[in-house]
Amino acid sequence: MDYSLQRRAVLADVHSGRTGLFEVCDASPYLSRAAKYHGEATETPCPVCRRQRLTRVNYVYGDRLGPVSGQAKSPVELARMDAAQEEFTVYAVEVCRSCGWNHLECSYVLGVEPAPGRPQRGRRRTATD
Repeated sequence: MDYSLQRRAVLADVHSGRTGLFEVCDASPYLSRAAKYHGEATETPCPVCRRQRLTRVNYVYGDRLGPVSGQAKSPVELARMDAAQEEFTVYAVEVCRSCGWNHLECSYVLGVEPAPGRPQRGRRRTATD
């Protein structure tokens, strides 16, 4: 899922003065550290301060990930997990390490489809299953 329309709306509110910078430049210390150590540098300049390029941080969540669920992962780690883990969701957050701007960029599913016949904990079945 792509959140670019929501991002544009937030930035329009900031640039028009309807939303203050303190409301959008509020990256937590945890997110800032994750950007520093696990983030992926992009070529996109920060839309708020324009002083630094944005960093993408990927967070993983999944029922079968155990204690790894909720952790930030580098692109190399995501590639490794994609081949070895059952399906999990990745949330990509863009963050400016200079001013603290942060926004959910997109979410997507990675991982190997569960084997047929294997019980799928935590998955809901539809009425047609």
